[in-house]
Amino acid sequence: MKRINLFLLLSGLMVTVLYNSCKKEGQSPIQGLFTSGSWQLASILVFNYTGNILISTDTLNTTCDSVQRFTFTGNTCTYTNFDCIAQKSASATWTLSPNQLFLYANVVCKDTTKAGSSMPFTNAAIQNLGQFSLVLQTGDIQPNYSLTKPRRIMQYGFINIKALGTTP
Repeated sequence: MKRINLFLLLSGLMVTVLYNSCKKEGQSPIQGLFTSGSWQLASILVFNYTGNILISTDTLNTTCDSVQRFTFTGNTCTYTNFDCIAQKSASATWTLSPNQLFLYANVVCKDTTKAGSSMPFTNAAIQNLGQFSLVLQTGDIQPNYSLTKPRRIMQYGFINIKALGTTP
C-alpha cells in the first residue's frame, strides 16, 4: 500500500513539473492588461522642464465633454475623440518594447496642431499599468537630455472601463 501511495505521489509530482515547465504561448501578462478592455482618458498633465528642473505643471482637457478611449485588441489599437475632437482613429498597430516598459503605437489622431494630426503614442513610456489604470508619458522622455534645453512631457492617465464594470 505504501508503494502505491508513493508511486501516485511521484506520478502526480512528475505531471505537475512537466505541465508547469512547458513554454506558454500567446500574450504576456502586460499584453493581457492592455487588451483587457477599453481605456478611458481620465487626465492629461503636462510637465515643463529645463534640464531636470521642473518649471511648471499644467492640467489639460479639463473642459472636454467627449469621452476619449484608447482600445487595444490583438496587435491593433484605436483612439476615440483624441484632443476632444469627435473622431475614431483608423486601426493601427501596437507593440511593446522587449523589456515591456515602452508602448509603440502608430495610431494617427486628428488634433489642434498646425499639422492637423499627430501620432502621440509612437514612443510612450509606461509609468503605471494595472487592472484598473494605465499611465503613459510621451514627449521628451529620453533618458539623456541637455541641462539647458526645455523639455515637455505629457502624461496621459486612463482608467479601464471593463475592469470597473461599466459599459463602453
